[in-house]
Amino acid sequence: MNNRGVVAPARRFVWPGENTVQAHKEMRVAFAEDGYLICDDFASAKECAEMIAQADNLIAAFDETAEQIVFSASGQSHAASSYFMNSASQISCFLEAGAVDEAGRLIKPKTQAVNKIGHALHDLDPVFSHFSRQDKCADMAHLLGLNAPLLLQSMVICKQPFIGGEVNSHQDSTFLYTEPESCIGLWVALEPATTANGCMWAARGGHEAPLNSRFHKQGEKMVMTSFSDAELADCTTPLEADTGTLVVLHGRLPHLSHENKSATSRYAYALHLIDGDSTYPDDNWLQRPAELPLCGF
Repeated sequence: MNNRGVVAPARRFVWPGENTVQAHKEMRVAFAEDGYLICDDFASAKECAEMIAQADNLIAAFDETAEQIVFSASGQSHAASSYFMNSASQISCFLEAGAVDEAGRLIKPKTQAVNKIGHALHDLDPVFSHFSRQDKCADMAHLLGLNAPLLLQSMVICKQPFIGGEVNSHQDSTFLYTEPESCIGLWVALEPATTANGCMWAARGGHEAPLNSRFHKQGEKMVMTSFSDAELADCTTPLEADTGTLVVLHGRLPHLSHENKSATSRYAYALHLIDGDSTYPDDNWLQRPAELPLCGF
């Protein structure tokens, strides 16, 4: 924000850039200062189309009568369900709150009712696994300081037309905590993300503040433990992204997205990484079974 109170546009880069050494240096500086990094043309139009098509295939195969778990990023009401907990090692679909009535019946076509698909796409689905384990993803992880990157969770976020729900301001490390903190999110726009259809907004530089809270298991319950009474920094910078743009998020960066009240969806693929040199606590919500251990690129 400048001295007139006007929010400057987010810095943008192009992957891989003409002068790779200089570009990488500038990217590291931007990420360290802003807490996010925007790289246009990271994914090709073909890759994005293939991921959208595969997401649509997964939604078509989803039995919405068997599992009617609504995902709420504001209330965390889904967190108590075994369906949500088991999604750490599965491919699971979660419904939009605006897609079901009070009895849990769909009031929208299934193709426009899913909030997101998660959380082991990068291990269990061939299309998303192929994209996630490309050299360019590994290069980005190492570029931004992960010594031994592990692929922790992945999801397709649909942001459906007219009902795509709000995601309240949060820090990813609240939910994907390590000691020391190491979470980084790679978020790829599979469709254009604009202020009209619910693009992300970030608190530029907000990652320099401490972690505000932590979501973890306590006994048989999931709880949110607050570390501070301070409010998260305001998210005033829109992170608009065209198809194929990568947005990298520091684990402590406050970010949010508003409701999608437009007629266009906002599909995105998100892959979260942690550093294998950090400790991953046993009371984190996301726990993988022994037969599906975390692995790197």
